[in-house]
Amino acid sequence: MATERLDVIIFGATGFTGKYTVYEAVSVLKDLRWGIAGRNREKLQTVLKEMGAKAKKDLSQIPIIIADVNDDASLLEMAKACRIVVNTTGPYRFYGENVVRACIEAGTHHVDVSGETQYMETMQLKYNERAKERGVYIVSACGFDSIPADMGVVFVEKNFDGVVNSVETFLTTGAKDVSPDTKSAGINTGTWESAVHGLAHSNELLDIRQKLYSEKLPKFSPILKPRLLMFKSSEVNKVCLPFPGPDRSVVMRSQRFLYEHDKKRPVQMHAYVGFSSWTAAIVVAIFATFFSLMTKFKLGRTLLLKYPSLLSGGFVSTTGPSEARMEKSFFKMTMKAKGWPSSQRLAEGSDQYTEPPTKTLMVRVSGPNPGYGSTCVALLSTAVTILRESNKMPSTGGVLPPGAAFSKTSLISELEKHEHGMKFEILANK
Repeated sequence: MATERLDVIIFGATGFTGKYTVYEAVSVLKDLRWGIAGRNREKLQTVLKEMGAKAKKDLSQIPIIIADVNDDASLLEMAKACRIVVNTTGPYRFYGENVVRACIEAGTHHVDVSGETQYMETMQLKYNERAKERGVYIVSACGFDSIPADMGVVFVEKNFDGVVNSVETFLTTGAKDVSPDTKSAGINTGTWESAVHGLAHSNELLDIRQKLYSEKLPKFSPILKPRLLMFKSSEVNKVCLPFPGPDRSVVMRSQRFLYEHDKKRPVQMHAYVGFSSWTAAIVVAIFATFFSLMTKFKLGRTLLLKYPSLLSGGFVSTTGPSEARMEKSFFKMTMKAKGWPSSQRLAEGSDQYTEPPTKTLMVRVSGPNPGYGSTCVALLSTAVTILRESNKMPSTGGVLPPGAAFSKTSLISELEKHEHGMKFEILANK
């Protein structure tokens, strides 16, 4: 008799993100049957022991599955053993596709925390139709990149009482009660490696998008123009730069999907990140320019990957941030939406307004430990939502961004349930 499928398998559980996903699974997946997977049984057992002690829970009976990203047969067996794979094994450019392919073949859903734009859009280009045939959901960007922005726009539209034309996001991060411990590394090398390879191959995006979207979306007036490269924001009282992450590309993919499938007017969006002073913003801008230039050359990439701590000023570490830093860190994403009240709603989503927006809504998405707390809770919450509310998701399945996949579900409520989840709140409604 065949063994009954687990609900969830956390793949890559011995990695830095993976082990903290195991820790959060104790509470987020408490009503589900879940297991962990990776290459080395002893290391997987160590993770269960370590995270079980941290969570004050005996995890010794959690099932362990042996699977290797370079062994397609093992990946297929892993995918067949569960209803959804929670994939924490990056960089996804190198290690993601084989897992996606195995999940689709097995008829198993897949979520990950990729912030790698080329990977996400390539998966949509190559596997969307096959995933739909199999009735499988493949959803990336299910962590700090880019749940706050993408589900934040969903939250905005649910609370706007009208038609949203545009959203600007302003991200700020920090740490409470700064001490020497909180000045440890900010991220682990996996995140750094993803950024290096993503920037190095950013020129691939144009070709991918031309194949992915044969027709451009119509332009809706008024067009949201990007702000200056550096500016003082009155919305968050910070000096801001354009946010270099995948948020805008993820949000725009969701908005295109909702326009094409629900005939909803797409929301325009630009993303920014805020700093406490002009000096801090200038230093970050200089480093970002240096980092970007280094990724364009083989020698530069080699140096960045070989000496991450040195070339990041200690911000990156193979051991990741300390427990103290993670516990004290937080993020806030303030979102400013403009549009028209419901009294001015037009008949069709494709209709054009002739009057400028007259309504504004300010909201905030916030949470603790964005890299390895909120991210892990969000990732697991998307898995829970797929298992419990697939009837509220696009009926066809497919390769989708979070906003497209979960806009009609209770994912936001699920995120707000957990200690290390995310809070969505209205700041002002005018």
